[in-house]
This record gives sequence, structure tokens and C-alpha cells, in this order.
Amino acid sequence: MSDSETILRIAARGDGVTATGRHAALAAPGDRLLADGSVEPGPHHQTPPCRHFPACGGCQLQHVDDEAYRSYLVARIEGALAQQGMAATVRDPHLSPPRTRRRASLRALRTGQGVAIGFNEERSHRIVDMRECHVLAPELFALVAPLRRLLATLLAPRRGAEVRMTLADQGIDLLIAGVEAEGLAAAEALTAFAEANGLARLALDGGLGPEVRYEPGPTTVSLSGRPVPLPPGAFLQATRDGEAALVAAVREAVGDPRRTADLFAGLGTFALSLPGQVYAAEAGRDAVLALKRADGAIAADHRDLYRRPLGPEELDRFDAVVLDPPRAGAAEQVAALARSAVPAIAYVSCNPATFARDAATLVAGGYRLDWIRPVGQFRWSTHVELAARLSRPPA
Repeated sequence: MSDSETILRIAARGDGVTATGRHAALAAPGDRLLADGSVEPGPHHQTPPCRHFPACGGCQLQHVDDEAYRSYLVARIEGALAQQGMAATVRDPHLSPPRTRRRASLRALRTGQGVAIGFNEERSHRIVDMRECHVLAPELFALVAPLRRLLATLLAPRRGAEVRMTLADQGIDLLIAGVEAEGLAAAEALTAFAEANGLARLALDGGLGPEVRYEPGPTTVSLSGRPVPLPPGAFLQATRDGEAALVAAVREAVGDPRRTADLFAGLGTFALSLPGQVYAAEAGRDAVLALKRADGAIAADHRDLYRRPLGPEELDRFDAVVLDPPRAGAAEQVAALARSAVPAIAYVSCNPATFARDAATLVAGGYRLDWIRPVGQFRWSTHVELAARLSRPPA
């Protein structure tokens, strides 16, 4: 074995890898892996900005610079495509700036020293008590310290909770799962906390679903400039700029269709941006109702596309289809799409592996994979998102 080897790339879980396949934690491309297993920093190795790195599971790649991080996002997608025997044009990634994450799910635990709140330690259930954060929006991080004080009154010793925070139009939408607050004193304490911190809404979930305990007015989130009712705990893209990048890619991919189907539509992130007539299918009932209230012209359909995917005859009515499925992908729906005549497909994915699997099905059905745009919304993490265009060449 030579005295040292150069780190060439970053593996899927964040380790640096040499040409001979040696792995090194916290190594960046260009670093040198020495014979004793230590790492000599190279040109793409940066000083991590946060004191909690690398223990905190919120970030895995704070030690690499933006150039190396962009290359990592591209390589993850190219590697997933190669597993399916495919290649495509992968565009320069969009990176969300630090401190722009507008939603987060944190863990909380009452200990003998107080309440710890933060992300779990990497590959562990231990909570890293958050004293700084370089990914959360400042408004969200500012709520962490007041939450410690509130949860100290709500949690029994050694009991935990989940804290979900989302930036809405009116302020922070806060959902605390795993706690109950009974009685007048507890109710007054919750109201006082919400008012003191300017919350848009405060809900608790003791195990039977969210119960709103404070909401002075309707809580909304603006999508494509339109306010949409925001159900407690609803899914949103992680950052506003990441959402804008994905919307722009989808609009480019579909062009100017007269009729579009938005499948796995959620609250309407893409449906509300599309021209012409829009059909939106979504399995979440609350999301469908919210979308109907936001825009009655959109044909919002409560439909589970895993159990009842649109068939080719239904799909052929549309000039374009937008897909934004969960991490599992959309194998059932994609199989029907592959037999359809839809001219253009915009596929948004948070999992390169299932995207590549689904794209291979579409390519086998006659589609062409035109381009892919990576989007790094989860700054310094190994989480990769993308938007892609597939088209059916004219017969």
C-alpha cells in the first residue's frame, strides 16, 4: 500500500473515497488519505461553520466547499442513472444559501439538566442539543430557546416530543407531537407562549392527530403568489428559493400546455404555477381541500395514485404531466405513463435511485430523458433533489 491516496469523490453517505475504494469519514475530494488513516486537507476541504458538526445529523458535508458539493449532487444522479444503464445531461445544481430552511422536524427530550432540542446525532437516537444552526431560517432557530422553557413545563422527566416548525405567511406554524396540556393553566401558558413569540398557529398532537390550540387567523402559505390554507404538518419544499428553482424547471419542462395533470400535487406547488387547465391528483384529503380553496379553477381530485394510477386513456387527454412523488417513486403511475402518448413529462424527485428506476421505465416506453436539474435544498446534507424533463419524440 502506498503512503497516501487522493480522495476522488464523495460516496452516497458522505464518506470520501479513493481510487482503490478506501473510505474516509469527513474527507473532501482532493484530500490525502494517509497510511495511518488520517486525512490531510486539500483544496476543497473547508472549516465547518457549526460547532455541532459532525455530531449533528442535520448536516453531513459541512467540511466540503460549494464546488465539491455541487459535484457530489451531480455524481449522485449520474451514478443512479448508470445503475439503470442510462446517461443524461445533468445541469449545474441550484444550492440553497445557508440559514434558509423554512421547515424542520426536531426532537426534544427532558433530561436532568433541562430540555434538549435538536436533530438526532448522526446514525443515533441521541439528540444534539442545538445551540447554533447554519441551515435553519433565523426565525425558526430563534424559537428553540423559548421552546426549551415551554417544554420543561409540558414534558415529564425522560419523556420526549417531536417539534415541527414551518414558516407560514403569518409567522411560524408550530406542531408539537407527543405532549398533552390539560387544564386552564396549561391552556393559558400555551396562548401566552404563542403570543409572545408571534406564532401563526400552535397545535399539539397527543397521539390522535393535531389539535389546534392557538390560531388568531387563518394560516396560509403563498405558492406562486397565491395564499393557500396550510394544514398542520403539511409538506412544503424545504426552502423558498429551492421551490422557485423547481417551479422554474417544471415550467420549462412542460412548456405552454393547454391541459396538464399534476400528480402527487400536494398543496399545489406546481399546479398553481401552470397555465391552462390543470387537473391535480393528491392522496392527502387536507391538501386537496386546501388547493380547492386556493383556486377553484383547478380540478383537485382526492386520489391515491399508488392504488388507482391514471391509466393511458386518462393520461392521453393531457399535453403534459407533472410528477412529484414521495421517496418511493411512482412505479405504478409511471408504468401507465410509459404506455401513454403524453408529449412532455416533468418529474420532480427527492430520491435519485427511484427516479432513475422510473425514468428507465419511461425510456423503455419510448420517452427521451432530455435533462436533469439538481436542487440542493438541504444544504450540506446527502439529500438530493432534482427536476427532469422527459419527452416523447414525434412519431
